Amino acid sequence: MSELYFIDSHCHVDAADFDEDREAMLARAQAAGVRELIVVGASGSIEQARSTVAFAASHPNMYATVGIHPHEAEKVEDSWWPELCALAAQPEVVAVGETGLDFYYDSSPREIQKRRFRDHIELAAKLDKPLICHIRDAHPEAIEILEDHAAGRVKTIIHCFTGSPVEARKYTELGFYISFSGIVTFKGKATRQVRESVSCVPHKQLLIETDCPYLAPVPERGKRNEPAFLINTAQIVANEAGLSLEALAAITVANTRVVFGLTSG
Repeated sequence: MSELYFIDSHCHVDAADFDEDREAMLARAQAAGVRELIVVGASGSIEQARSTVAFAASHPNMYATVGIHPHEAEKVEDSWWPELCALAAQPEVVAVGETGLDFYYDSSPREIQKRRFRDHIELAAKLDKPLICHIRDAHPEAIEILEDHAAGRVKTIIHCFTGSPVEARKYTELGFYISFSGIVTFKGKATRQVRESVSCVPHKQLLIETDCPYLAPVPERGKRNEPAFLINTAQIVANEAGLSLEALAAITVANTRVVFGLTSG
């Protein structure tokens, strides 16, 4: 097997979960072939957004994003939204988000989630940067908003895909990218549709991620997730996509570079 090269298209390696062993964790990622990281801001405060940008800027081969997670949509203060927009405009910030709709937890009122989702779409369009979407138990509503406001305007990533093959086809017909996380490795009826969705995604729209420290893939499930575990997700996605692991790595790296506008690492 040739040496593999992966990009983790969605991770939170600046999280406090890694405070005790962050440098060792990053070394394990490199040893596993995970060479570049998209460090995703999911802020509930402007301080957290600033911290994510500063963290990514201080490490080689890392890129920041900033946005408001739907869980936090109600916490957004009008006084700091302009600063978040200014942070998003910085050249080291490669995307807007994660943003979106989460009707499973309903941590913020649904109408506020929808309003903030539309705000992020408009910001991404204004900055000509891609949009990272968190969608859980809200695919029909998200598709309606994205079809009306993002399709044809904004490069869009449906991160940590949790939908069905029908929904995967709809997103890809709109030109969006779909990213698969460790969920694709889980066993059981609830996650079978996620695995079955892989074959519905054109190779040119396929991404992989860890979403660490969450959602560690089998056989690491139950542990704190980290970028080195991306190989486990990649193997399942490769199998379902009818690709070798080497081909899957090359395709997803190329797609990640295209959607986020990255130069070669």
